[in-house]
Amino acid sequence: MQTVLLAAGRGTRMGPLTDATAKPMLPVAGEPLVGHAAREAVAAGASRLVVVVGYCGDDVRAYFESFDAAPVTVVEQAEQRGTADAVRTAAPALADAPFAVLNGDVLYDGDLARLYENGPGVGAARVDDPSAYGVLETTPDGGRVTGVTEKPDDPDSDLVNAGAYVFPAAARDWLDVPASERGERELTAVLERACRAVDVTPVAFDRWLDVGRPWELLAANEWKLGELDRRVDGDVHPDADLRGDVVVEAGARVDAGVVLEGPALVCAGASVGPNAYVRGATVVGRDAKIGHGVEVKNSVFSPGATVGHLSYVGDSVLGRDVNLGAGTTVANLRHDDQPVAVAVNGDRVSTGRRKFGVVLGDGAKTGIQTSLNAGATLPAGATTAPGETVLFGPPDHGSDG
Repeated sequence: MQTVLLAAGRGTRMGPLTDATAKPMLPVAGEPLVGHAAREAVAAGASRLVVVVGYCGDDVRAYFESFDAAPVTVVEQAEQRGTADAVRTAAPALADAPFAVLNGDVLYDGDLARLYENGPGVGAARVDDPSAYGVLETTPDGGRVTGVTEKPDDPDSDLVNAGAYVFPAAARDWLDVPASERGERELTAVLERACRAVDVTPVAFDRWLDVGRPWELLAANEWKLGELDRRVDGDVHPDADLRGDVVVEAGARVDAGVVLEGPALVCAGASVGPNAYVRGATVVGRDAKIGHGVEVKNSVFSPGATVGHLSYVGDSVLGRDVNLGAGTTVANLRHDDQPVAVAVNGDRVSTGRRKFGVVLGDGAKTGIQTSLNAGATLPAGATTAPGETVLFGPPDHGSDG
């Protein structure tokens, strides 16, 4: 099954994490998000991949230059005008045969093989809030999809589009669709036409995750870290204490006095300690550093992120080359025990998580003794003064705070 992998979008709902990084390249358990989608596609039977890049496309292209699980063709969508337009960009690279389309920012769990075997079809999942998705319309017996309604105010069903499709070969000629009310040429219009032309099967997905917002990136890492088996290839001091499913890659270093509780991943070039405490589902990315007396819980450190001394970071996502000054403290719990809210495109949106810390864009830096409130964000390159308290975001950077 030839497979188109959509990896061109910026992902504005990811906020500061995509200020300078393509969303498909955000880290999930030591591999870019798009890499997990690609490997799942190959495991399901993808014979070749056609990857559509756009925003910060050079990074995505560089990743696939060393991808050896299947042949890869990379094409560029020069202007991001929607998912149907992205597939139209890929169409010249497709053979005259059925083809799959996957979103490169979605995690799947072994369900793609059934979709590939039962196409034409669309991945389907049941969710608590279908109004945030495209809701699938089906025949009374549920055996065939008849249409899709994007983000309805009053959904008739909780069955939603999971962002995975198998189209007939003829669909290559159906991709020139008009712009939707949102001003985009959307693949759901192609799905609607497929529903009129052929029988489209809804294939139920038992587990999937649309990674669109920062707390969903944290959930993606929790999922994939939970699949790790213990492996210690790096340099671990004899006085360090590694507990559970911990992976220390070759070239990583864990110093004396460190307690490292799995599931956790310390990537090549990273260092932890001395005397640090790392727990929960935590990724210490390539060349990242957790220094003396630092406690980290359930967090993602992108490559090069550093927390040097005597700090606490919990339930947070740190972008590339973030640097937290000594004594920086992250709050991750509201006093009223309500879910923490985070800024998404200018609005405060509930994460649905009782515990959530901060989201820091690439290159953000804090002065010593900075306090970051639960749900705070810092844009790429932002700085704080020594002793500063950040509730939502620094006013001088135009934050919603």
